[in-house]
Amino acid sequence: MNELCDLKVHINGHHTLHLHQSVMCSFSGRLRTMVKQEKKKTSRKEALCIKFAEFPGGAEGFELVARFCYNNGRVPLCPSNLPLLHCAAVFLEMTEEVCACNLLSQAEAFVNGLYYWTWTDVLTAVKSCEPFATAVDASGLLQKLISALFSKITANPETPTAAAVGTPNRSSSSCSSSPDTVGFGRSSSTKTPESMKPCVGREWWFDDMTSLSAPTIEKVMRVLGCYGIENKNLILTRFLLHYLRAATRRPALCKEGTLAGLADTAVHGVALVGGTAFSCRGLFWVLRIVSAVGLSKECRHKLERLMGLMLDQATLDDLLISGDDGGVYDVNLVMRLVRVFVSSEEEANAPSQRMRKVGRLIDKYLGEISPDHGLKVSKFLAVAESLPDSARDCYDGVYRALDIYLESHPALSLEERTTLCRCVNYEKLTLEACKDLAKNRRIPPGVAVQALASQQSKLQINKPAATAKEGRHDPSETPRRVVRSSAGPRNRSVDLDGASDEKELLRLNLQKMQSRVVELERACKEMKGQMSKMAKGKSCHQTGGRGLPRLC
Repeated sequence: MNELCDLKVHINGHHTLHLHQSVMCSFSGRLRTMVKQEKKKTSRKEALCIKFAEFPGGAEGFELVARFCYNNGRVPLCPSNLPLLHCAAVFLEMTEEVCACNLLSQAEAFVNGLYYWTWTDVLTAVKSCEPFATAVDASGLLQKLISALFSKITANPETPTAAAVGTPNRSSSSCSSSPDTVGFGRSSSTKTPESMKPCVGREWWFDDMTSLSAPTIEKVMRVLGCYGIENKNLILTRFLLHYLRAATRRPALCKEGTLAGLADTAVHGVALVGGTAFSCRGLFWVLRIVSAVGLSKECRHKLERLMGLMLDQATLDDLLISGDDGGVYDVNLVMRLVRVFVSSEEEANAPSQRMRKVGRLIDKYLGEISPDHGLKVSKFLAVAESLPDSARDCYDGVYRALDIYLESHPALSLEERTTLCRCVNYEKLTLEACKDLAKNRRIPPGVAVQALASQQSKLQINKPAATAKEGRHDPSETPRRVVRSSAGPRNRSVDLDGASDEKELLRLNLQKMQSRVVELERACKEMKGQMSKMAKGKSCHQTGGRGLPRLC
Protein backbone atom coordinates (compact mmCIF):
# COMPACT_ATOMS: atom_id res chain seq x y z
CA MET A 1 0.00 0.00 0.00
CA ASN A 2 1.62 3.22 -1.19
CA GLU A 3 -0.52 5.79 0.65
CA LEU A 4 0.80 7.29 3.83
CA CYS A 5 -0.81 6.30 7.09
CA ASP A 6 -3.52 8.83 7.92
CA LEU A 7 -4.73 7.37 11.22
CA LYS A 8 -2.97 7.23 14.58
CA VAL A 9 -4.55 5.03 17.24
CA HIS A 10 -3.41 5.35 20.88
CA ILE A 11 -4.07 2.13 22.81
CA ASN A 12 -4.59 2.39 26.59
CA GLY A 13 -2.17 5.32 26.83
CA HIS A 14 0.90 3.15 26.21
CA HIS A 15 1.11 2.27 22.51
CA THR A 16 0.47 4.08 19.22
CA LEU A 17 -0.27 2.37 15.88
CA HIS A 18 -0.10 4.15 12.48
CA LEU A 19 -2.80 2.80 10.15
CA HIS A 20 -4.97 3.65 7.14
CA GLN A 21 -8.46 5.02 7.63
CA SER A 22 -9.91 3.32 4.58
CA VAL A 23 -8.76 -0.14 5.65
CA MET A 24 -9.75 0.04 9.29
CA CYS A 25 -13.05 1.85 8.85
CA SER A 26 -14.24 -0.68 6.28
CA PHE A 27 -14.52 -3.28 9.06
CA SER A 28 -15.09 -1.27 12.26
CA GLY A 29 -18.30 0.64 12.82
CA ARG A 30 -16.93 2.34 15.92
CA LEU A 31 -13.78 3.56 14.17
CA ARG A 32 -15.87 4.83 11.25
CA THR A 33 -18.04 6.91 13.62
CA MET A 34 -15.06 8.30 15.55
CA VAL A 35 -13.18 9.26 12.37
CA LYS A 36 -16.20 11.18 11.09
CA GLN A 37 -16.43 13.08 14.37
CA GLU A 38 -12.72 13.94 14.33
CA LYS A 39 -12.92 15.22 10.71
CA LYS A 40 -15.69 17.63 11.73
CA LYS A 41 -13.51 19.03 14.54
CA THR A 42 -10.44 19.78 12.41
CA SER A 43 -9.85 20.96 8.86
CA ARG A 44 -6.13 20.14 8.78
CA LYS A 45 -4.96 17.41 6.44
CA GLU A 46 -2.94 15.70 9.10
CA ALA A 47 -3.33 12.16 10.34
CA LEU A 48 -6.32 11.84 12.61
CA CYS A 49 -5.68 10.74 16.21
CA ILE A 50 -8.01 8.26 17.93
CA LYS A 51 -7.63 7.23 21.56
CA PHE A 52 -8.93 4.02 23.09
CA ALA A 53 -8.92 3.36 26.83
CA GLU A 54 -9.29 -0.15 28.31
CA PHE A 55 -9.08 -1.86 24.94
CA PRO A 56 -9.30 -5.67 25.47
CA GLY A 57 -5.85 -7.17 25.20
CA GLY A 58 -4.10 -3.81 24.80
CA ALA A 59 -1.80 -3.26 21.81
CA GLU A 60 -1.56 -7.01 21.13
CA GLY A 61 -5.32 -7.26 20.71
CA PHE A 62 -5.55 -4.25 18.41
CA GLU A 63 -2.66 -5.56 16.30
CA LEU A 64 -4.56 -8.80 15.72
CA VAL A 65 -7.59 -6.80 14.61
CA ALA A 66 -5.40 -4.73 12.25
CA ARG A 67 -4.01 -7.91 10.69
CA PHE A 68 -7.56 -9.11 10.11
CA CYS A 69 -8.42 -5.85 8.36
CA TYR A 70 -5.27 -5.71 6.23
CA ASN A 71 -5.69 -9.39 5.27
CA ASN A 72 -9.11 -8.75 3.68
CA GLY A 73 -11.09 -10.12 6.61
CA ARG A 74 -9.14 -13.30 7.27
CA VAL A 75 -7.33 -14.33 10.44
CA PRO A 76 -6.46 -17.76 11.87
CA LEU A 77 -8.76 -18.46 14.84
CA CYS A 78 -7.74 -20.82 17.65
CA PRO A 79 -8.82 -21.38 21.26
CA SER A 80 -5.99 -19.22 22.60
CA ASN A 81 -6.87 -16.08 20.58
CA LEU A 82 -10.63 -16.53 20.29
CA PRO A 83 -11.55 -14.63 23.50
CA LEU A 84 -9.27 -11.74 22.55
CA LEU A 85 -10.59 -11.41 18.98
CA HIS A 86 -14.20 -11.84 20.09
CA CYS A 87 -13.92 -9.06 22.71
CA ALA A 88 -12.07 -6.78 20.28
CA ALA A 89 -14.75 -7.33 17.64
CA VAL A 90 -17.47 -6.43 20.15
CA PHE A 91 -15.51 -3.36 21.28
CA LEU A 92 -14.93 -2.06 17.72
CA GLU A 93 -18.46 -3.00 16.49
CA MET A 94 -17.15 -5.28 13.73
CA THR A 95 -20.61 -6.61 12.84
CA GLU A 96 -22.35 -7.79 9.67
CA GLU A 97 -23.98 -4.39 9.30
CA VAL A 98 -20.57 -2.89 8.60
CA CYS A 99 -19.13 -5.65 6.45
CA ALA A 100 -20.17 -9.13 5.35
CA CYS A 101 -18.41 -12.02 7.09
CA ASN A 102 -16.95 -9.64 9.64
CA LEU A 103 -14.74 -10.61 12.60
CA LEU A 104 -17.56 -10.93 15.13
CA SER A 105 -19.57 -13.35 13.01
CA GLN A 106 -16.46 -15.46 12.37
CA ALA A 107 -15.65 -15.58 16.08
CA GLU A 108 -19.21 -16.59 17.01
CA ALA A 109 -19.20 -19.28 14.35
CA PHE A 110 -16.01 -20.63 15.90
CA VAL A 111 -17.65 -20.56 19.36
CA ASN A 112 -20.57 -22.61 18.07
CA GLY A 113 -18.19 -25.53 17.62
CA LEU A 114 -17.17 -25.47 21.30
CA TYR A 115 -18.39 -28.97 22.00
CA TYR A 116 -15.99 -30.40 19.43
CA TRP A 117 -13.01 -28.86 21.18
CA THR A 118 -10.77 -30.96 23.39
CA TRP A 119 -10.58 -30.49 27.16
CA THR A 120 -7.21 -28.76 26.77
CA ASP A 121 -8.60 -26.38 24.14
CA VAL A 122 -11.49 -25.27 26.36
CA LEU A 123 -9.21 -24.87 29.38
CA THR A 124 -6.76 -22.81 27.30
CA ALA A 125 -9.57 -20.56 26.10
CA VAL A 126 -10.82 -19.99 29.66
CA LYS A 127 -7.32 -19.16 30.88
CA SER A 128 -6.75 -16.70 27.99
CA CYS A 129 -9.81 -14.73 29.20
CA GLU A 130 -8.14 -13.72 32.47
CA PRO A 131 -6.26 -10.55 31.31
CA PHE A 132 -9.52 -8.95 30.18
CA ALA A 133 -12.02 -10.87 32.30
CA THR A 134 -14.48 -7.96 32.61
CA ALA A 135 -14.87 -7.53 28.85
CA VAL A 136 -15.15 -11.23 28.07
CA ASP A 137 -17.64 -11.68 30.90
CA ALA A 138 -19.77 -8.81 29.59
CA SER A 139 -19.83 -10.38 26.12
CA GLY A 140 -21.21 -13.66 27.53
CA LEU A 141 -18.35 -15.72 26.09
CA LEU A 142 -16.88 -16.71 29.48
CA GLN A 143 -20.11 -18.31 30.64
CA LYS A 144 -20.27 -20.37 27.45
CA LEU A 145 -16.67 -21.54 27.92
CA ILE A 146 -17.26 -22.50 31.55
CA SER A 147 -20.38 -24.46 30.66
CA ALA A 148 -18.45 -26.26 27.92
CA LEU A 149 -15.68 -27.02 30.40
CA PHE A 150 -18.00 -28.77 32.83
CA SER A 151 -19.84 -30.50 30.01
CA LYS A 152 -16.54 -32.23 29.28
CA ILE A 153 -16.27 -33.27 32.93
CA THR A 154 -19.78 -34.66 33.23
CA ALA A 155 -19.60 -36.44 29.88
CA ASN A 156 -16.47 -38.28 31.03
CA PRO A 157 -16.39 -38.29 34.86
CA GLU A 158 -13.86 -41.10 35.24
CA THR A 159 -10.89 -40.45 32.94
CA PRO A 160 -9.57 -37.46 31.01
CA THR A 161 -8.78 -39.41 27.84
CA ALA A 162 -12.34 -39.52 26.60
CA ALA A 163 -12.87 -35.90 27.58
CA ALA A 164 -9.94 -34.83 25.44
CA VAL A 165 -11.75 -36.03 22.31
CA GLY A 166 -15.16 -34.45 22.08
CA THR A 167 -17.93 -36.66 20.75
CA PRO A 168 -21.29 -35.26 19.63
CA ASN A 169 -23.85 -35.45 22.38
CA ARG A 170 -26.49 -32.76 22.12
CA SER A 171 -27.85 -33.42 25.58
CA SER A 172 -24.49 -32.54 27.10
CA SER A 173 -23.80 -29.42 25.05
CA SER A 174 -26.27 -27.32 26.98
CA CYS A 175 -24.91 -24.13 28.55
CA SER A 176 -27.15 -24.35 31.58
CA SER A 177 -25.68 -22.92 34.77
CA SER A 178 -27.46 -25.30 37.12
CA PRO A 179 -25.14 -27.61 39.08
CA ASP A 180 -27.56 -30.48 38.67
CA THR A 181 -27.62 -30.19 34.89
CA VAL A 182 -23.84 -30.27 34.72
CA GLY A 183 -23.75 -33.57 36.56
CA PHE A 184 -22.91 -32.62 40.15
CA GLY A 185 -26.33 -33.22 41.68
CA ARG A 186 -25.32 -36.70 42.79
CA SER A 187 -22.73 -35.30 45.19
CA SER A 188 -25.35 -33.77 47.45
CA SER A 189 -26.30 -37.20 48.72
CA THR A 190 -25.51 -37.71 52.38
CA LYS A 191 -24.42 -41.30 51.71
CA THR A 192 -20.72 -40.95 51.13
CA PRO A 193 -18.19 -43.69 50.39
CA GLU A 194 -15.77 -44.40 53.22
CA SER A 195 -12.85 -43.53 50.94
CA MET A 196 -13.98 -39.92 50.88
CA LYS A 197 -13.85 -39.56 54.66
CA PRO A 198 -10.27 -38.27 54.85
CA CYS A 199 -11.06 -35.76 52.09
CA VAL A 200 -7.91 -36.60 50.13
CA GLY A 201 -9.49 -38.05 46.98
CA ARG A 202 -9.37 -35.95 43.84
CA GLU A 203 -10.96 -36.02 40.41
CA TRP A 204 -8.84 -36.13 37.25
CA TRP A 205 -9.59 -32.48 36.43
CA PHE A 206 -8.63 -30.98 39.81
CA ASP A 207 -4.96 -30.37 38.97
CA ASP A 208 -5.75 -28.85 35.56
CA MET A 209 -8.19 -26.36 37.08
CA THR A 210 -5.64 -25.12 39.63
CA SER A 211 -3.92 -23.23 36.77
CA LEU A 212 -6.85 -20.78 36.67
CA SER A 213 -6.86 -17.56 38.69
CA ALA A 214 -9.02 -17.01 41.78
CA PRO A 215 -11.45 -14.58 40.02
CA THR A 216 -11.96 -17.16 37.28
CA ILE A 217 -12.70 -19.91 39.82
CA GLU A 218 -15.11 -17.55 41.56
CA LYS A 219 -16.86 -16.96 38.24
CA VAL A 220 -16.99 -20.72 37.67
CA MET A 221 -18.74 -21.22 41.01
CA ARG A 222 -21.19 -18.42 40.25
CA VAL A 223 -22.02 -19.84 36.82
CA LEU A 224 -22.70 -23.23 38.42
CA GLY A 225 -24.86 -21.60 41.10
CA CYS A 226 -22.62 -22.87 43.91
CA TYR A 227 -20.97 -19.73 45.26
CA GLY A 228 -21.13 -18.75 48.92
CA ILE A 229 -23.98 -20.12 50.96
CA GLU A 230 -25.49 -21.68 47.83
CA ASN A 231 -22.74 -24.30 47.70
CA LYS A 232 -24.41 -27.65 48.29
CA ASN A 233 -22.09 -29.78 46.19
CA LEU A 234 -19.52 -32.13 47.70
CA ILE A 235 -17.38 -32.55 44.56
CA LEU A 236 -17.06 -28.81 44.03
CA THR A 237 -16.31 -28.38 47.75
CA ARG A 238 -13.49 -30.90 47.48
CA PHE A 239 -12.20 -29.12 44.39
CA LEU A 240 -12.17 -25.76 46.20
CA LEU A 241 -10.18 -27.26 49.07
CA HIS A 242 -7.73 -28.75 46.57
CA TYR A 243 -7.46 -25.38 44.81
CA LEU A 244 -6.93 -23.46 48.07
CA ARG A 245 -4.28 -25.91 49.17
CA ALA A 246 -2.43 -25.40 45.87
CA ALA A 247 -2.84 -21.61 46.22
CA THR A 248 -1.08 -21.60 49.60
CA ARG A 249 1.94 -23.15 47.91
CA ARG A 250 1.95 -20.57 45.13
CA PRO A 251 2.23 -17.03 46.58
CA ALA A 252 1.26 -15.50 43.22
CA LEU A 253 -2.25 -16.94 43.61
CA CYS A 254 -2.53 -16.17 47.32
CA LYS A 255 -3.16 -12.42 47.12
CA GLU A 256 -4.83 -10.73 50.07
CA GLY A 257 -8.60 -10.97 49.88
CA THR A 258 -8.81 -12.80 46.55
CA LEU A 259 -9.31 -16.25 48.11
CA ALA A 260 -11.47 -15.37 51.10
CA GLY A 261 -14.72 -15.79 49.16
CA LEU A 262 -13.64 -19.21 47.89
CA ALA A 263 -12.67 -20.25 51.43
CA ASP A 264 -16.11 -19.26 52.74
CA THR A 265 -17.74 -21.16 49.89
CA ALA A 266 -15.74 -24.29 50.74
CA VAL A 267 -16.69 -24.05 54.43
CA HIS A 268 -20.39 -23.73 53.57
CA GLY A 269 -20.09 -26.96 51.58
CA VAL A 270 -18.22 -28.71 54.39
CA ALA A 271 -20.77 -27.61 57.00
CA LEU A 272 -23.60 -28.97 54.85
CA VAL A 273 -22.29 -32.55 54.73
CA GLY A 274 -20.48 -32.42 58.08
CA GLY A 275 -19.34 -35.69 59.58
CA THR A 276 -20.96 -37.74 56.82
CA ALA A 277 -18.14 -36.89 54.41
CA PHE A 278 -15.37 -35.52 56.65
CA SER A 279 -13.68 -37.16 59.60
CA CYS A 280 -12.54 -35.13 62.58
CA ARG A 281 -8.98 -35.13 61.22
CA GLY A 282 -10.36 -34.03 57.86
CA LEU A 283 -12.06 -31.04 59.49
CA PHE A 284 -8.78 -29.99 61.12
CA TRP A 285 -7.14 -30.31 57.68
CA VAL A 286 -9.85 -28.05 56.25
CA LEU A 287 -9.30 -25.49 59.03
CA ARG A 288 -5.57 -25.34 58.35
CA ILE A 289 -6.18 -24.67 54.65
CA VAL A 290 -8.88 -22.03 54.89
CA SER A 291 -7.17 -20.24 57.78
CA ALA A 292 -4.09 -19.74 55.62
CA VAL A 293 -6.04 -17.81 52.95
CA GLY A 294 -8.54 -15.93 55.11
CA LEU A 295 -11.95 -16.80 56.50
CA SER A 296 -14.92 -14.81 57.71
CA LYS A 297 -15.94 -14.98 61.38
CA GLU A 298 -19.29 -16.54 60.54
CA CYS A 299 -17.74 -19.39 58.55
CA ARG A 300 -15.02 -19.95 61.14
CA HIS A 301 -17.68 -20.26 63.85
CA LYS A 302 -19.62 -22.72 61.70
CA LEU A 303 -16.55 -24.88 61.07
CA GLU A 304 -15.37 -24.79 64.68
CA ARG A 305 -18.78 -25.83 65.94
CA LEU A 306 -18.69 -28.86 63.65
CA MET A 307 -15.20 -29.71 64.92
CA GLY A 308 -16.16 -29.22 68.56
CA LEU A 309 -19.04 -31.69 68.32
CA MET A 310 -16.56 -34.34 67.09
CA LEU A 311 -13.76 -33.46 69.53
CA ASP A 312 -13.80 -36.90 71.12
CA GLN A 313 -12.52 -38.29 67.78
CA ALA A 314 -9.54 -35.91 67.66
CA THR A 315 -5.94 -36.81 68.40
CA LEU A 316 -3.16 -34.81 70.01
CA ASP A 317 -1.59 -34.08 66.60
CA ASP A 318 -4.88 -32.57 65.44
CA LEU A 319 -4.90 -30.04 68.28
CA LEU A 320 -1.31 -28.88 67.77
CA ILE A 321 -2.09 -25.98 65.41
CA SER A 322 0.39 -23.12 65.18
CA GLY A 323 -0.64 -20.00 67.05
CA ASP A 324 -0.64 -16.41 65.82
CA ASP A 325 -0.93 -14.57 69.15
CA GLY A 326 2.64 -14.92 70.40
CA GLY A 327 2.37 -18.56 71.52
CA VAL A 328 3.65 -21.69 69.85
CA TYR A 329 0.17 -23.23 69.61
CA ASP A 330 -3.31 -21.85 69.04
CA VAL A 331 -4.63 -22.43 72.57
CA ASN A 332 -7.67 -20.19 72.05
CA LEU A 333 -8.91 -22.49 69.28
CA VAL A 334 -8.74 -25.56 71.53
CA MET A 335 -10.60 -23.73 74.29
CA ARG A 336 -13.38 -22.79 71.86
CA LEU A 337 -13.66 -26.38 70.67
CA VAL A 338 -13.82 -27.69 74.25
CA ARG A 339 -16.49 -25.13 75.06
CA VAL A 340 -18.62 -26.37 72.14
CA PHE A 341 -18.16 -30.00 73.17
CA VAL A 342 -18.96 -29.40 76.84
CA SER A 343 -22.11 -27.43 76.01
CA SER A 344 -23.31 -30.31 73.82
CA GLU A 345 -22.68 -32.83 76.61
CA GLU A 346 -24.27 -30.82 79.42
CA GLU A 347 -27.67 -32.36 78.73
CA ALA A 348 -26.45 -35.75 79.97
CA ASN A 349 -26.73 -36.08 83.76
CA ALA A 350 -23.93 -38.63 84.17
CA PRO A 351 -20.46 -38.09 82.70
CA SER A 352 -20.25 -39.91 79.39
CA GLN A 353 -17.42 -41.96 77.98
CA ARG A 354 -16.94 -39.27 75.32
CA MET A 355 -16.38 -36.66 78.02
CA ARG A 356 -13.73 -38.80 79.74
CA LYS A 357 -12.02 -39.36 76.40
CA VAL A 358 -11.81 -35.62 75.82
CA GLY A 359 -10.52 -35.22 79.37
CA ARG A 360 -7.59 -37.56 78.64
CA LEU A 361 -6.95 -35.71 75.37
CA ILE A 362 -6.83 -32.31 77.06
CA ASP A 363 -4.44 -33.67 79.72
CA LYS A 364 -2.06 -34.75 76.94
CA TYR A 365 -2.48 -31.36 75.26
CA LEU A 366 -1.63 -29.60 78.53
CA GLY A 367 1.56 -31.62 78.82
CA GLU A 368 2.52 -30.68 75.27
CA ILE A 369 1.96 -26.92 75.58
CA SER A 370 3.39 -26.56 79.11
CA PRO A 371 7.02 -25.92 78.03
CA ASP A 372 5.92 -22.94 75.90
CA HIS A 373 7.50 -19.86 77.49
CA GLY A 374 4.85 -17.66 75.89
CA LEU A 375 1.99 -19.51 77.63
CA LYS A 376 0.57 -17.32 80.39
CA VAL A 377 -0.64 -18.58 83.75
CA SER A 378 -4.21 -17.53 82.99
CA LYS A 379 -4.17 -19.42 79.67
CA PHE A 380 -2.83 -22.60 81.28
CA LEU A 381 -5.53 -22.43 83.95
CA ALA A 382 -8.22 -21.75 81.35
CA VAL A 383 -7.33 -24.91 79.43
CA ALA A 384 -7.03 -27.05 82.58
CA GLU A 385 -10.35 -25.82 83.96
CA SER A 386 -12.24 -25.86 80.65
CA LEU A 387 -13.65 -29.30 81.45
CA PRO A 388 -15.89 -30.15 84.39
CA ASP A 389 -14.44 -32.16 87.27
CA SER A 390 -16.46 -35.21 86.22
CA ALA A 391 -14.48 -35.44 82.95
CA ARG A 392 -11.45 -36.78 84.87
CA ASP A 393 -11.35 -39.86 87.07
CA CYS A 394 -7.71 -39.10 87.88
CA TYR A 395 -5.79 -35.81 87.97
CA ASP A 396 -2.30 -37.26 87.59
CA GLY A 397 -2.11 -35.97 84.01
CA VAL A 398 -2.98 -32.43 85.10
CA TYR A 399 -0.36 -32.60 87.87
CA ARG A 400 2.35 -33.78 85.44
CA ALA A 401 1.52 -30.91 83.05
CA LEU A 402 1.58 -28.49 86.00
CA ASP A 403 4.98 -29.75 87.07
CA ILE A 404 6.36 -29.29 83.53
CA TYR A 405 4.94 -25.76 83.42
CA LEU A 406 6.51 -24.83 86.78
CA GLU A 407 9.85 -26.26 85.68
CA SER A 408 9.72 -24.30 82.39
CA HIS A 409 8.73 -21.06 84.16
CA PRO A 410 11.07 -20.79 87.16
CA ALA A 411 10.46 -17.05 87.60
CA LEU A 412 6.87 -17.48 88.79
CA SER A 413 6.04 -15.97 92.15
CA LEU A 414 4.68 -17.94 95.11
CA GLU A 415 1.25 -16.46 94.54
CA GLU A 416 1.23 -17.50 90.86
CA ARG A 417 2.36 -21.03 91.71
CA THR A 418 -0.34 -21.28 94.35
CA THR A 419 -2.93 -20.05 91.87
CA LEU A 420 -1.83 -22.64 89.31
CA CYS A 421 -2.30 -25.47 91.76
CA ARG A 422 -6.01 -24.80 92.05
CA CYS A 423 -6.59 -26.72 88.79
CA VAL A 424 -5.65 -29.99 90.57
CA ASN A 425 -8.23 -31.97 92.51
CA TYR A 426 -6.04 -33.48 95.24
CA GLU A 427 -8.63 -36.10 96.16
CA LYS A 428 -8.38 -37.56 92.63
CA LEU A 429 -4.58 -37.91 92.72
CA THR A 430 -3.08 -41.35 93.09
CA LEU A 431 -0.97 -42.02 96.18
CA GLU A 432 2.24 -42.03 94.09
CA ALA A 433 1.41 -38.64 92.52
CA CYS A 434 0.55 -37.20 95.95
CA LYS A 435 3.90 -38.40 97.36
CA ASP A 436 5.72 -36.79 94.45
CA LEU A 437 3.78 -33.57 94.98
CA ALA A 438 4.73 -33.51 98.66
CA LYS A 439 8.44 -33.80 97.81
CA ASN A 440 8.28 -31.34 94.90
CA ARG A 441 10.22 -28.16 95.74
CA ARG A 442 8.32 -26.23 93.02
CA ILE A 443 5.00 -26.80 94.78
CA PRO A 444 4.20 -24.26 97.54
CA PRO A 445 4.34 -25.89 101.04
CA GLY A 446 0.78 -24.93 101.89
CA VAL A 447 -0.47 -26.69 98.75
CA ALA A 448 1.54 -29.81 99.57
CA VAL A 449 0.05 -29.94 103.09
CA GLN A 450 -3.43 -29.53 101.65
CA ALA A 451 -2.85 -32.36 99.17
CA LEU A 452 -1.58 -34.72 101.87
CA ALA A 453 -4.49 -33.81 104.12
CA SER A 454 -6.90 -34.65 101.29
CA GLN A 455 -5.24 -38.03 100.85
CA GLN A 456 -5.42 -38.73 104.59
CA SER A 457 -9.09 -37.82 104.75
CA LYS A 458 -9.72 -40.05 101.74
CA LEU A 459 -8.03 -42.96 103.49
CA GLN A 460 -10.09 -42.34 106.62
CA ILE A 461 -13.26 -42.32 104.56
CA ASN A 462 -12.30 -45.50 102.74
CA LYS A 463 -11.29 -47.33 105.94
CA PRO A 464 -14.84 -47.76 107.38
CA ALA A 465 -16.09 -48.79 103.95
CA ALA A 466 -13.36 -51.41 103.69
CA THR A 467 -14.12 -52.66 107.23
CA ALA A 468 -17.81 -52.97 106.42
CA LYS A 469 -16.96 -54.82 103.25
CA GLU A 470 -14.80 -57.31 105.17
CA GLY A 471 -17.70 -57.92 107.55
CA ARG A 472 -19.85 -59.26 104.68
CA HIS A 473 -18.64 -62.66 103.56
CA ASP A 474 -19.10 -63.58 99.95
CA PRO A 475 -19.71 -67.33 99.51
CA SER A 476 -17.46 -67.35 96.48
CA GLU A 477 -14.61 -65.89 98.53
CA THR A 478 -15.03 -68.25 101.50
CA PRO A 479 -12.56 -70.94 100.35
CA ARG A 480 -9.87 -68.30 99.67
CA ARG A 481 -10.38 -66.72 103.10
CA VAL A 482 -10.27 -70.14 104.77
CA VAL A 483 -7.02 -70.98 103.05
CA ARG A 484 -5.50 -67.64 104.03
CA SER A 485 -6.54 -68.08 107.68
CA SER A 486 -5.32 -71.66 107.73
CA ALA A 487 -1.92 -70.51 106.52
CA GLY A 488 -1.37 -69.06 109.93
CA PRO A 489 -1.54 -65.67 111.58
CA ARG A 490 1.87 -64.74 110.19
CA ASN A 491 0.61 -64.18 106.63
CA ARG A 492 -2.34 -62.14 107.85
CA SER A 493 -0.02 -59.94 109.88
CA VAL A 494 2.11 -59.36 106.77
CA ASP A 495 -0.91 -58.02 104.86
CA LEU A 496 -1.98 -55.81 107.71
CA ASP A 497 1.55 -54.55 108.23
CA GLY A 498 1.77 -53.54 104.55
CA ALA A 499 -1.37 -51.41 104.79
CA SER A 500 -0.32 -49.91 108.10
CA ASP A 501 3.12 -49.06 106.69
CA GLU A 502 1.51 -47.07 103.89
CA LYS A 503 -0.63 -45.14 106.36
CA GLU A 504 2.30 -44.57 108.68
CA LEU A 505 4.44 -43.26 105.82
CA LEU A 506 1.69 -40.88 104.76
CA ARG A 507 1.29 -39.68 108.38
CA LEU A 508 5.02 -39.03 108.66
CA ASN A 509 5.07 -37.11 105.37
CA LEU A 510 2.19 -34.99 106.60
CA GLN A 511 3.99 -34.27 109.89
CA LYS A 512 7.17 -33.33 108.02
CA MET A 513 5.27 -30.91 105.78
CA GLN A 514 3.51 -29.37 108.78
CA SER A 515 6.81 -28.87 110.59
CA ARG A 516 8.28 -27.38 107.42
CA VAL A 517 5.44 -24.89 107.25
CA VAL A 518 5.96 -23.97 110.93
CA GLU A 519 9.68 -23.42 110.30
CA LEU A 520 8.95 -21.22 107.28
CA GLU A 521 6.46 -19.17 109.28
CA ARG A 522 9.03 -18.75 112.10
CA ALA A 523 11.70 -17.68 109.60
CA CYS A 524 9.27 -15.23 108.05
CA LYS A 525 8.56 -13.67 111.47
CA GLU A 526 12.28 -13.36 112.20
CA MET A 527 12.86 -11.66 108.84
CA LYS A 528 10.05 -9.23 109.52
CA GLY A 529 11.61 -8.43 112.92
CA GLN A 530 14.99 -7.82 111.36
CA MET A 531 13.40 -5.63 108.69
CA SER A 532 11.68 -3.52 111.34
CA LYS A 533 14.98 -3.17 113.30
CA MET A 534 16.73 -2.08 110.12
CA ALA A 535 14.06 0.49 109.47
CA LYS A 536 14.42 1.86 113.05
CA GLY A 537 18.21 1.90 112.74
CA LYS A 538 18.00 3.86 109.52
CA SER A 539 15.77 6.47 111.14
CA CYS A 540 18.18 6.77 114.11
CA HIS A 541 21.13 7.20 111.78
CA GLN A 542 19.39 10.02 110.00
CA THR A 543 18.86 11.81 113.36
CA GLY A 544 22.50 11.44 114.40
CA GLY A 545 22.07 8.24 116.38
CA ARG A 546 24.22 5.16 116.06
CA GLY A 547 23.05 2.82 113.30
CA LEU A 548 22.68 -0.93 113.54
CA PRO A 549 25.26 -3.12 111.78
CA ARG A 550 24.32 -4.41 108.29
CA LEU A 551 22.93 -7.88 108.14
CA CYS A 552 24.70 -10.24 105.76
